[in-house]
Amino acid sequence: MTAHAIRMTTTGGPEVLEYAAIDVPDPRPGEAVVEVYASGVNFIDTYHRSGLYEVPLPFTPGSEGAGVVTAVGSDVNEVAVGDRVAWVGVAGSYATRVVANAGMLMNVPDDIELGVAAAIPLQAMTAHYLISDTYPLGPGDTCLVHAAAGGTGRLIVQMAKLRGAQVVATAGSEEKLEIARNGGADHAINYRESNIVEAVEAAVGKDAIDAVYDGVGAATFDAGLAVLRPRGVMATFGNASGAVPPVSPLALMPKSLFLARPSLFSHMLTAEERVARWNEIISWVQAGELEIRVGHTWSLADAGVAHTALESRATTGKLLLTEGG
Repeated sequence: MTAHAIRMTTTGGPEVLEYAAIDVPDPRPGEAVVEVYASGVNFIDTYHRSGLYEVPLPFTPGSEGAGVVTAVGSDVNEVAVGDRVAWVGVAGSYATRVVANAGMLMNVPDDIELGVAAAIPLQAMTAHYLISDTYPLGPGDTCLVHAAAGGTGRLIVQMAKLRGAQVVATAGSEEKLEIARNGGADHAINYRESNIVEAVEAAVGKDAIDAVYDGVGAATFDAGLAVLRPRGVMATFGNASGAVPPVSPLALMPKSLFLARPSLFSHMLTAEERVARWNEIISWVQAGELEIRVGHTWSLADAGVAHTALESRATTGKLLLTEGG
């Protein structure tokens, strides 16, 4: 069986991503072959491409997508041929076909388009564990969400509001601030024009933030620590502006702060945990309570263009790759 995929034989800039024909093996016991409708583009893919996160070469990026099962191996009970599925954590998802552990595939209801389903797993499940586990939000809590117009950030904003929390959002333009407000943010701050600490304190008071959800990294980390309340939680989960430099525990001592560097895959260690997250997210989408916003779709062959756009931090919503574009 043949397919097309994005391959990289060395790390570097977007130019190392090459569109190539590949052979797809038959599924082994416990595996399924999926025809990919759309693949999600995420910052972790750029970290693999650049070498920030080491990967074996040659390598096909991508870990997320949605499509239709076309073949199954023996001992597969989770899915059947013809099932509509989505996934996160399946290596090599920048492709027209993938071979996946069947247990990683999550069923997509008929009333959800596959393009929307492809935009859900990584970002929405990340947002879900952050607001449910890293710091479980509830009524009376106040959180700070950086990059609140981006794919993950806007989902955190929406989910925080579903949990009853007050949300302070940051973004880099008036257009992006409006996207954050439309997602439910109570306060929106342009970090390019305002001092983040001063603006947050003007909005909600000094030391008033219970949790900071920071996918930006180096550029916003210190400001996040400064606005937290005593015993508040800093959740730094991404490196969009670069990795956060090493932090001395003594920096946390004055307010007894908690610092977390969580990852999605530690929060879906069992099928039960993964499916429970997925089902709650899907129920919100079906009820119209959670908007999944697809920002742009490129052809699979233009994966490098998608990476350039994502790294420019000029995009909003989810970025997808499809064979047809």
